[in-house]
Amino acid sequence: MRAWQVERRKRTRHLIELGGLVVKARVADLTGDDRAVILGALLWMANKLQGDQGEQARALWAAKGKEAFAVEQATDAPTILQETPQDRA
Repeated sequence: MRAWQVERRKRTRHLIELGGLVVKARVADLTGDDRAVILGALLWMANKLQGDQGEQARALWAAKGKEAFAVEQATDAPTILQETPQDRA
């Protein structure tokens, strides 16, 4: 297989995995699969990460993500953690 084909497959897998996270978090369901809403939320998130509290947001979101992955692995079922009031940005 040619090098460009290998790279293309790696990129495709990466994009599929990222899309899977949108589905895993039920964002597609909760937005009615509205791509404008999803993009807007992702742009808001990117803006938040670039702001003064970017590191705090990154740490909070990383902790929630790790917890969700751990619960999912322990229960062998997709799990969406409930948001608490302090998690809201």
